Amino acid sequence: MHSLRLNIEDNAFDKVMYFLKNLPQDDIQIIEDEAVDNWSYLEAEIDKGLNSGISNRSHEDIVKAIKQQHA
Repeated sequence: MHSLRLNIEDNAFDKVMYFLKNLPQDDIQIIEDEAVDNWSYLEAEIDKGLNSGISNRSHEDIVKAIKQQHA
Protein backbone atom coordinates (compact mmCIF):
# COMPACT_ATOMS: atom_id res chain seq x y z
CA MET A 1 0.00 0.00 0.00
CA HIS A 2 1.16 3.53 -0.75
CA SER A 3 0.37 6.74 1.05
CA LEU A 4 0.18 10.14 -0.61
CA ARG A 5 -0.26 13.60 0.84
CA LEU A 6 -1.55 16.45 -1.32
CA ASN A 7 -1.96 20.14 -0.62
CA ILE A 8 -4.92 21.19 -2.75
CA GLU A 9 -6.16 24.71 -3.34
CA ASP A 10 -9.84 25.32 -2.61
CA ASN A 11 -10.72 25.84 -6.28
CA ALA A 12 -9.47 22.34 -7.20
CA PHE A 13 -10.54 20.45 -4.08
CA ASP A 14 -14.01 19.43 -5.27
CA LYS A 15 -12.63 18.12 -8.57
CA VAL A 16 -9.93 16.06 -6.86
CA MET A 17 -12.41 14.64 -4.34
CA TYR A 18 -14.84 13.75 -7.14
CA PHE A 19 -12.08 11.86 -8.93
CA LEU A 20 -10.94 10.03 -5.79
CA LYS A 21 -14.47 9.08 -4.76
CA ASN A 22 -15.03 7.50 -8.18
CA LEU A 23 -12.10 5.10 -7.82
CA PRO A 24 -12.79 1.57 -6.52
CA GLN A 25 -13.68 1.90 -2.82
CA ASP A 26 -11.87 -1.36 -1.98
CA ASP A 27 -8.59 0.09 -3.26
CA ILE A 28 -8.74 3.68 -1.97
CA GLN A 29 -9.16 5.06 1.54
CA ILE A 30 -9.67 8.84 1.70
CA ILE A 31 -8.36 10.39 4.91
CA GLU A 32 -8.97 14.12 5.06
CA ASP A 33 -6.53 16.18 7.10
CA GLU A 34 -8.55 18.97 8.65
CA ALA A 35 -6.68 22.05 9.78
CA VAL A 36 -7.60 22.72 13.38
CA ASP A 37 -6.51 25.92 15.07
CA ASN A 38 -7.53 25.38 18.66
CA TRP A 39 -5.82 24.42 21.89
CA SER A 40 -8.04 21.38 22.59
CA TYR A 41 -6.83 19.68 19.41
CA LEU A 42 -3.22 20.54 20.17
CA GLU A 43 -3.52 19.31 23.74
CA ALA A 44 -5.03 16.02 22.54
CA GLU A 45 -2.07 15.54 20.20
CA ILE A 46 0.34 16.28 23.05
CA ASP A 47 -1.42 13.67 25.19
CA LYS A 48 -0.96 11.09 22.43
CA GLY A 49 2.77 11.78 22.48
CA LEU A 50 2.96 11.65 26.24
CA ASN A 51 1.09 8.35 26.32
CA SER A 52 3.56 6.89 23.83
CA GLY A 53 6.35 7.04 26.43
CA ILE A 54 8.70 8.94 24.11
CA SER A 55 8.76 12.18 26.11
CA ASN A 56 9.77 12.75 29.73
CA ARG A 57 8.19 16.22 29.79
CA SER A 58 4.82 16.87 31.39
CA HIS A 59 1.80 18.07 29.46
CA GLU A 60 1.96 21.41 31.25
CA ASP A 61 5.65 21.87 30.37
CA ILE A 62 4.99 21.22 26.68
CA VAL A 63 1.98 23.57 26.50
CA LYS A 64 3.91 26.28 28.36
CA ALA A 65 6.84 25.99 25.91
CA ILE A 66 4.49 26.19 22.92
CA LYS A 67 2.71 29.22 24.29
CA GLN A 68 6.04 30.97 24.93
CA GLN A 69 7.16 30.31 21.35
CA HIS A 70 3.91 31.18 19.58
CA ALA A 71 1.93 33.50 21.83
